[in-house]
Amino acid sequence: MPDRATPLSALTIAGSDSGGGAGAQADLKTFAAHRLHGTCALTAVTAQNTAEVRGVAALDPAFVRLQVETVLDDFDVRAVKTGMLANGAIVAEVAALAAEGRLPNLVVDPVLVSSTGRRLLEPDGVAAYVGALLPRALVATPNLREAAVLGGVDLALLVESLEARVAVAEQLRHAGPRWVVVKGGHLTETADDVVAGPDGVTVLPGTRVATANDHGTGCTLSAAVAAGLASGSSVPEALATAKAFVARALAGSAAWRLGRGHGPLDHFGWSPAP
Repeated sequence: MPDRATPLSALTIAGSDSGGGAGAQADLKTFAAHRLHGTCALTAVTAQNTAEVRGVAALDPAFVRLQVETVLDDFDVRAVKTGMLANGAIVAEVAALAAEGRLPNLVVDPVLVSSTGRRLLEPDGVAAYVGALLPRALVATPNLREAAVLGGVDLALLVESLEARVAVAEQLRHAGPRWVVVKGGHLTETADDVVAGPDGVTVLPGTRVATANDHGTGCTLSAAVAAGLASGSSVPEALATAKAFVARALAGSAAWRLGRGHGPLDHFGWSPAP
């Protein structure tokens, strides 16, 4: 075992959020909150704030690979999470790294659309996710919108029906991930997640937090899952602690006024919930 005076390392492969609320910025804050050293490989640069995404510039897939390989050649990375991958070529490059066995404890957060409605993945990326990357994931964490796209299911049906959410979780798990978490953040009354794993399907209950500051919630959850895995937790343990972490971060930032739109979470407990 390593000396615990030296932090363990995790890696995020994700886009940059210039507003600091989501993407690699949220991932690195989450890793730090879990006492991990965070490393990153950027896939795209965005011009965004709490209210809108004004522009997206994807990086060259070969350079994304170079970033990942450079980190892995020097750091003992214990878990990897992916976020915004921008296009099918980058998805394929990351999937190739996973197929080579270089991405341990891989958590795939299939970021397709921003919370403001801006597409963050080109259409060719969906097929690459389903055919190449999801089969290499230990955990996949789509929200309802992403699950609808990846599973070819009507979004309204997923919002209305627990049975539909269970079915799409099982469907996506058949694509290859050992665990699939269909997140319930877009539900209206609860924040329950549907978890499909090797032993069947369970519901991870959650209480909605009344706040407009929810930018980066999905990124934070998947990064927290990766942090738990990097620290030696089982998948069910990592999911439970990650969900609790996000709930605290949402409650902590509920009264913040950062920006004009959906603000960031309180990753570091600066404003502890009452």
